[in-house]
Amino acid sequence: MEKIMSLSVSVYTVPTDRPESDGTLEWNSTTMILVELAAAGKMGMGYTYAAPSLAGFIDQTLKPLVVGHNPLNTQEIFKAMEVAIRNEGNCGMARMALSAVDNALWDLKAKILDLPLCSLIGTVRSEALVYGSGGFTSYTDHQLEKQLGGWAEDGLINVKMKVGRHPGKDLHRVKTARKAIGKDVELYVDANGAYDTKQSLEQAEKFTEHGVTWFEEPVSSDNLKGLHLIREHAPHTIKIAAGEYGYNDAYFLNMLEQGAVDVLQADATRCGGITGFLKAGQLCEAFQLPFSFHCAPAMHLHASLCLNAFFIGEYFHDHVRIEQLFFDGAIKPEKGYLKPDLSRPGYGLDFKERDAAPYKVA
Repeated sequence: MEKIMSLSVSVYTVPTDRPESDGTLEWNSTTMILVELAAAGKMGMGYTYAAPSLAGFIDQTLKPLVVGHNPLNTQEIFKAMEVAIRNEGNCGMARMALSAVDNALWDLKAKILDLPLCSLIGTVRSEALVYGSGGFTSYTDHQLEKQLGGWAEDGLINVKMKVGRHPGKDLHRVKTARKAIGKDVELYVDANGAYDTKQSLEQAEKFTEHGVTWFEEPVSSDNLKGLHLIREHAPHTIKIAAGEYGYNDAYFLNMLEQGAVDVLQADATRCGGITGFLKAGQLCEAFQLPFSFHCAPAMHLHASLCLNAFFIGEYFHDHVRIEQLFFDGAIKPEKGYLKPDLSRPGYGLDFKERDAAPYKVA
């Protein structure tokens, strides 16, 4: 087998279509770190969403562990990268850098073998249920209605909105969203850790009166005792979800052992790429709980089809905009589901370099 000949990393920053905020953060742009690997006449790519400085770490620290190695030995390369980032910490930015490279390795391997990634791993389903995700706290009522209502009209049967920045306004916003989507669409809320424990329980009671069935990060995902308490005492019709900030196996295991969630989330752009994402999904299966992917739907689709515990994934507004702009082959949902094009190898994506060029910053 030919060795990996090159690794290139580039940075793209895309402005949001309007100012955005959630319960704890505000932003006006999203940055993608793109890794491309060449071997055996094929090009594999992977990415993460992070600060531009991540590119330098990939180039200086991880690239020497990848170039010159067998592209089919994804586990060997993954382990070498894990060892290399020990002193930086097996989490945070270092883990996101590893994730971007691992994601590219899986795409390259599947393309060399001329297989869709889901066929390489082994599928258990043919399509992935998703929920439309946005409804930012910076939106006016009209913008909220238009976005969530538009998803409902397009056939999405689950949608999610942000809450928590102005707790006193949240119930009004939930009522507005419910009116826009009708009674037959599932409504989810995400506080991004903005509430405290008692506040979360009070809000959960109010939200369920308007058919909210998913409450994501009511308190910080680091507050496992708080999440457990909320899970135990919130109305039984509402699922408590968290895990998007998990970077390694120990994080997910701890969250599951503490009984902190009804639904575990993981993000392959953070948790060790496809390798770490599959491990998190298998841990979830062992605890007999549903599993969900966080953001980056074009990256997660194939791997999610290979996990018994998979329940639903996030069709996130910001990442969908970027993935549709940058990649040929980015799938759009039909009747609430994403279904891969099995005629295309790897993730089924081709990078549109010319379209991405105006947003390149490094």
